[in-house]
Amino acid sequence: MSVELPHGTEVVTDVAGVTEDGRRVEAGALGRVVATAPGEVVVRLVGGGRLRIDAGHVTPRRGGQLRFAERRAAAWSALRPCVVLEAVVGSRAWGVADECSDTDRRGAFVLPWTWSAGLGAPVEELVSADGSATHWEVGKLLRQALRNDPNTLELLFADGVAARDPMGEWLLAARERFPSALIYGSFARYALSQGKKLRQSARLAAHRGLVLDWLRAEPGLALDRLAARLARSTGVDDGRARDYLKQLYRSMYDQGLIASNDLAALATLAADGAAASLELPRELRPKNAYNLLRLLHTALGWLETGRPTLRVDEELAARLRAIKQGEVAIDEVLAEADALAPALEAARARTPLPQRPDVTAADALLRLIREEAARRWVREVPGPWGADAPPPPRVEWQEES
Repeated sequence: MSVELPHGTEVVTDVAGVTEDGRRVEAGALGRVVATAPGEVVVRLVGGGRLRIDAGHVTPRRGGQLRFAERRAAAWSALRPCVVLEAVVGSRAWGVADECSDTDRRGAFVLPWTWSAGLGAPVEELVSADGSATHWEVGKLLRQALRNDPNTLELLFADGVAARDPMGEWLLAARERFPSALIYGSFARYALSQGKKLRQSARLAAHRGLVLDWLRAEPGLALDRLAARLARSTGVDDGRARDYLKQLYRSMYDQGLIASNDLAALATLAADGAAASLELPRELRPKNAYNLLRLLHTALGWLETGRPTLRVDEELAARLRAIKQGEVAIDEVLAEADALAPALEAARARTPLPQRPDVTAADALLRLIREEAARRWVREVPGPWGADAPPPPRVEWQEES
């Protein structure tokens, strides 16, 4: 109870309870943390349904998850004062937020000198328990910026990005050295690859309904018979249908919807009445589809003009809101994304951006920041890098597993 479990942590309950839809579940139920409140967690249960339960009555399913939660909480508490740059990102930065939109933040922090001088692995990322805030250590941020990572460039060029220390101001002063023609690969190719995953997820979602109905009617259906039935329904051969079934239960296991990665767990879910109320797969939520299209338009504008266009115009904003609200079919969004490919190729060929980022300038900037952090420590300058620096984590012997 002393450590807030990050969203997504797999847990086991040790008391019985009643889900939000009125279903009773016994102790030993499996699920994943999806929300937290003081002294409470909300768990999405394997098989469907959400359970609100006292935080003292859930245990991480694996020991490594508890150790991760402890390290995350300790790093967040100790290093939050070391943030030098921060911005609101996501839908509020893009101009497509509504009353239900979350407020997401990203930032950069600089490790105190003592945190990087010893045997312990340096902390490279700070993440809030609910996942709404992520801050990268300056070395990781610069390496990502050199790759033209979309999330990193969004932080550096967001309208409201704010420096909280001169070291953050140095980062902002150098940000124009990073955008390059690599945006084509990091933004556009990435988004188009996500489109392929969306198509696969749409197929698996369609198969999910069919297969659960068949298993509900005939719980003893073996994999070969089930594959043959799916092949007849979808027009593929038996071998591919068998692969599709394996992808289906592996995907549902990864989402925490079934207890094990096999057909037996899928049959157990089908026999449970809660299966009818399963949530839409994460990959198919409209948020992912609209973000794919936004990313492509951002890449196109940046490549064509050489300037960042993170906030979309009103026409595109209206379209993205419609997609986000589920008013546009996934297939239609994917067709729009595919139609942008020729324009992106042309923009890459004539972009005013340099072909590569300025790695020499990035190296000099990182050295300057590291030297400044060390100077403040040596001279005991007041603040989180000097006189008030948090003590580094204790290094302990780790047995090899």
